[in-house]
Amino acid sequence: MKLPRILIIEDEAPMRRALVDVLEAEGYRALTAADGQIGLHTALEEKPDLILLDVMMPQLDGFAVCAELRRLGHAMPVLMLTAKAQIEDRVTGLDAGADDYLVKPFSTEELLARVRALLRRTQRAGKSPVKLTLGEVEIDLAQQTATRGRKPVHLTAKEFAMLRLLAEAAGEPVSREKFLDVVWGYTSFPTTRTVDTHIATLRAKLEKNPESPRWLKTVHGVGYKLESGQVGR
Repeated sequence: MKLPRILIIEDEAPMRRALVDVLEAEGYRALTAADGQIGLHTALEEKPDLILLDVMMPQLDGFAVCAELRRLGHAMPVLMLTAKAQIEDRVTGLDAGADDYLVKPFSTEELLARVRALLRRTQRAGKSPVKLTLGEVEIDLAQQTATRGRKPVHLTAKEFAMLRLLAEAAGEPVSREKFLDVVWGYTSFPTTRTVDTHIATLRAKLEKNPESPRWLKTVHGVGYKLESGQVGR
């Protein structure tokens, strides 16, 4: 099994070494760069699976590195690391193309949880179905649109994420715990009842008879599965 390669772009040597130790202890391969210019060059050459990117660096700051990567069409996930906690800095980072944002100081557990979440997201994206047809409802998971005939069906971001997870399972059951892990993530503390509530809402929007669903089936003692509609990639 290929080990994920993670590029650390961080100008402070102690922090850089600490990140290498943490990641390698978890079985990842760590690459390093001591400033933004070297980091950008390394990212373009090595094409890592994930980048940990410090914001405040000489030569080229993290915002510029991330923006240039995205301009050049590179989609590897970027987790920004910074001492800045202001909302406007987070917005700047996300607008530059970062996937997530972690404010220093942070715990090892939180860093690793975010790394795992971003790597999972990338793995799913490579095999995710794009379109679903459930009876009269057409769903585009990439564009996050749904229509019944010519009328739009409003689905929330979490509802689209749940449908994507069900489609990826290809008819196999998805547990409530997996929904919570993938859709809600480590920063929230929902309960399995949250999943049931969202499924009920999805049925009301997508099923002709929500009380006797054709597509979104309950698998007792496990979770839910998607009955075979048309799935496209």
